[in-house]
Amino acid sequence: MVDIRITPKPLDIKECIEWIMASECGGVDLFIGRVRSETLGSKVVQLEFEAYVQMALKEMKVITDYVVANYKVENILIHHRIGVLTVGEIPVIIAVSAQHRDAAFDACRYIIDTLKRTVPIWKKEIYEEGQVWVSAHP
Repeated sequence: MVDIRITPKPLDIKECIEWIMASECGGVDLFIGRVRSETLGSKVVQLEFEAYVQMALKEMKVITDYVVANYKVENILIHHRIGVLTVGEIPVIIAVSAQHRDAAFDACRYIIDTLKRTVPIWKKEIYEEGQVWVSAHP
């Protein structure tokens, strides 16, 4: 099963964990992205996420289709928040369940790395002394 969402509402970690659990799976990998208080020595005030939602959802589906075809996983969850987020809030949750941990770890890393490279979601970091649109590439 696959659950993909882009939403302006706060992400619910507990709901995501409950959804990803499957009795046939021995491994669950969970990535939670969090707004940090500082980047490269600058104090972060807030982040703003914008997306071309229709295209972003299509690109997320391309990612999950690839993962289903190439990794031995059972369930995939990708939730991404848009809008204004403050320090400590959660902009992204990715979860993967699989029979074995290696598949879950590998798939989860592939998803977040590919999402940052290919999905049209943009991040603006607002600091005390200014702001900058951040490249999606790690």
